[in-house]
Amino acid sequence: MNFLILGFLTGLSLILAIGAQNIFVIEQGLKKQYIFLVCLICSISDLILIFLGIFLFEYFRNFFNDIVELIFNILLLVFLAYFVINKLRIDYSNFKINFENNKVSLNSVIVKTLAFTYLNPHVYSDTVFFLGNFSKNFLITQKIYFGLGAGIASFLFFFFLGYMSKYLSQYLLNQKTWKIINLFIILFMSSLSVYILLEIFNKLD
Repeated sequence: MNFLILGFLTGLSLILAIGAQNIFVIEQGLKKQYIFLVCLICSISDLILIFLGIFLFEYFRNFFNDIVELIFNILLLVFLAYFVINKLRIDYSNFKINFENNKVSLNSVIVKTLAFTYLNPHVYSDTVFFLGNFSKNFLITQKIYFGLGAGIASFLFFFFLGYMSKYLSQYLLNQKTWKIINLFIILFMSSLSVYILLEIFNKLD
């Protein structure tokens, strides 16, 4: 169960950000257009990519040696450092939501949702690389619980964002709200950095 919670918190920390995909989900929620479909596509896509990363690293783990594992742990640490620094430097003053209620076709919404999801390089670095890499030394059952936790975070986040967008929009434009959210993310990701740093030191011993 601990790995389910760890996966949930890690997945939530990665996804809690103002990006193109999340803004699109908010806008569709405000327009009340195909909210369920948009949230479902985003959530299922995250789940697929999360387990793709987990099982890719599970498969290639057979080819790992101490040096390769050390390199991947260093890359994880660099990723987390870059992630935390970006959270510290981010500027939400330019955050804009399109409140115009222009009617769009079902096909257009599907294409846009898939584009915002699969053409976003961050989705691969967050799900496939980071979550797969971070869980590479877990037992297979632990990996499944970890992946399910991260997947549950995506489902809850996107559906909450889509259906509560009208209520959330007034807070999402508030910089104080994002400072609080980012403080939680920075603290959690920093604790993961310490864990990975200890893993690196153990490999060097």
